[in-house]
Amino acid sequence: QVQLVESGGGLVQAGGSLRLSCAASGRTFSAYAMGWFRQAPGKEREFVATITRGGGSTDYADSVKGRFTISRDNAKNTVYLQMNSLKPEDTAVYYCAARGGYYPKSDPSWYDYWGQGTQVTVSS
Repeated sequence: QVQLVESGGGLVQAGGSLRLSCAASGRTFSAYAMGWFRQAPGKEREFVATITRGGGSTDYADSVKGRFTISRDNAKNTVYLQMNSLKPEDTAVYYCAARGGYYPKSDPSWYDYWGQGTQVTVSS
């Protein structure tokens, strides 16, 4: 089992940057594929980015491709989401998620563990 805690959210102007972190408990973090998702008010939770256990393969939603970068440091039990060129439509609660396995999926129902979320607000 793994517990996830996100941090790094906040208020930023359009065009700005934020770096989200997701710290995981446990000694087997490297066994988990990880994902970032977001949910805006009144909308369903949507895929943002995923990363394989070793960090060698990543995937992004088209809406964030070229602006966001997912990475992980298995020695620190942490996954990151670097968000650049932020837009007002990026405003949402951002969640990290984990599941044991190699190839992560963009479907949030695939994941077993979720953090509590961190709010990102981008002003125009």
